[in-house]
Amino acid sequence: MQHSGDGQHLLVVDDEPGITELLSTTLDLAGYHVSAVSSGQAALAAVEAERPDMVILDVMLPDMDGFTVCRKLAERGHAPPVLFLTARGSVEDTVTGLRIGGDDYVTKPFHVLELLARVHALLRRSGRAPDEQVLRSADLVLDEAKFQAVRSGDALDLTPTEYKLLRYLMVNAGQVMTKEQILQHVWQHDFGEGVVEKLVSRLRHKVDAGRRPLIHTVRGFGYRIAES
Repeated sequence: MQHSGDGQHLLVVDDEPGITELLSTTLDLAGYHVSAVSSGQAALAAVEAERPDMVILDVMLPDMDGFTVCRKLAERGHAPPVLFLTARGSVEDTVTGLRIGGDDYVTKPFHVLELLARVHALLRRSGRAPDEQVLRSADLVLDEAKFQAVRSGDALDLTPTEYKLLRYLMVNAGQVMTKEQILQHVWQHDFGEGVVEKLVSRLRHKVDAGRRPLIHTVRGFGYRIAES
């Protein structure tokens, strides 16, 4: 599947010229507007001046690490989505990147098509790419214009938070969403993973009760909803 942009502005932050050139060329051909810097201070200045729709951020930078850059962006408020792209692929680094405000974490070496898919999905779920008016998963339909979910012709009585969670899962249908990702994108506050479990349980009861299950638990990882 090809994933193309709609002119969104992406800021690449990496001090490896080869990686910067590869990313700039690939993303430009995919329809994005790309700018690039090679240090943390330059990244902070570029975000302030250019207001990019997304930041693709390396962790190992010459002046400050990418985690520090991400923290500083989060402290400013209204930060663009951040996708970490780095050779530091330990579980500890991944968890750190996501906990401090990163929206996705990809390790080098990476596959270009996977990166494009992740960029597209992140822009879409952050509201910086055109949304589909109708999302579908099997016989479940979510009409974004009406803020309504219907399964097998029956309207589902969802609270605003349940609707937001369902939309988040459907936008990312087929992908496993971690509890941390759900906390960040549904609440944008750290209320604890128990809150996520309770919300998913309520949503599952409304969506799946008496029907073929669409919302699945992937033990140790998170939740996903079936694709169409």
